[in-house]
Amino acid sequence: MQTQLELAKAGRLTPQIESVAAQEDQEPEVIRRHVAAGKIVIPAHPGRQDQMVVGIGKGLRTKVNASIGTSSDIVDIDLEIRKARIAAEEGADTLMELSTGGDLNRIRRDILAHSRLPVGNVPLYQAFCEAARRYRNPNRLDPEFLFDLIEQQLEDGISFMAIHCGINRYTLERLRNQGYRYGGLVSKGGTFMVSWMEYNRCENPLYEQFDRVCALLKRFDAVLSLGNGIRAGAIHDSHDRAQMAEMIINCELAERGRAMGCQTMVEGPGHVPLNEIEGNIMLEKRMSGDAPYYVLGPLPADSGAGYDHITAAIGAANSARYGADLICYITPAEHLALPNEDDVREGVRVTRLAARIGDIAKYPERRELEKQVALARRDMRWEDHFELLMFPAHAREIRASRTPENQKTCTMCGDFCAMERGAVLFEASISPEKRASGATDQLQGK
Repeated sequence: MQTQLELAKAGRLTPQIESVAAQEDQEPEVIRRHVAAGKIVIPAHPGRQDQMVVGIGKGLRTKVNASIGTSSDIVDIDLEIRKARIAAEEGADTLMELSTGGDLNRIRRDILAHSRLPVGNVPLYQAFCEAARRYRNPNRLDPEFLFDLIEQQLEDGISFMAIHCGINRYTLERLRNQGYRYGGLVSKGGTFMVSWMEYNRCENPLYEQFDRVCALLKRFDAVLSLGNGIRAGAIHDSHDRAQMAEMIINCELAERGRAMGCQTMVEGPGHVPLNEIEGNIMLEKRMSGDAPYYVLGPLPADSGAGYDHITAAIGAANSARYGADLICYITPAEHLALPNEDDVREGVRVTRLAARIGDIAKYPERRELEKQVALARRDMRWEDHFELLMFPAHAREIRASRTPENQKTCTMCGDFCAMERGAVLFEASISPEKRASGATDQLQGK
């Protein structure tokens, strides 16, 4: 079968391209050209006919990913299914199933059966978990088992995979020569692969056999997300030589993958100071030929545990502003515990809001909704106001919990409502000539 990339290169307007164009209010031909150039990816597994269509990349709304999954301490499949449903209800665009505890095949298949979102994963997680169970040593992983597992997961319906191809002997040499790190290694998949390479004194098979990786993903038109296994886990490690070596390799591999007809995107940091986010995105876009960029947060501070969803939202808004295309949410449990249902809900909401803030800056034409919100708020049209909000039920709940005596106002100002008094003052100041000319349209909220 041909991939979305190959069909777009051939001039075909696929149903998926048409769907993305309709969602984004753009011309299908514009979307087709960007898909053909590798600047937009559409994870569209042919075996999941009911899967939602999502476009990720240039000129599109910044998308939000929610990650779920068991751990060796907490294995509750029903909980993970509920978390997947909450992520979809709250407006996540994609889902990553990242389990490392329990029956990993069953968990993956159950999540796929209960979600219409495009589902991604990290094959190295299961590969090393299975090796640890079989041999009591994950470093005894057989590379052939890894490739068989990638194929099996794709057959199950995985639509995009974070595969750590950019870690190689050169990357590790940079890490060793710089004297390790403040934050250590924080990617589970990346750390497993580094350990395997050092133990076996071998090159990373995912790098060494990159064409084989692409061929597998092409069979299912799955998107190859070039994993950021050497990402910084502390802002003091941001853009160190090891991270940059992997980034350069991933950007080269993105180009190679596109040339083979495989849809590709690049994964990014990580922990990054606020002033470095713009430069990070500029480098990825320049070196990869504008491949879609999937960022993990990022977190611009290390000291916000318990509120890292807020820390990450600040980084995410800036990332969206400067050109990131897909943002992985961070929950309040980050760095502390496995997320629960409330954490997932809060993580998706805050990240969606951050993406919206970034998009408002990136695409000035998308500010119309914000203007309508402002007009409804100014004119105290509460129902109109609620309907325009991102989280209307929560806003209604807050207002209902503190009902004002004057139903037009809120309990913040009560009798001293600035909106109410301002409207009276402004109405009185408009001359008859301006009224006749229609200059009061804004006052009427038109």
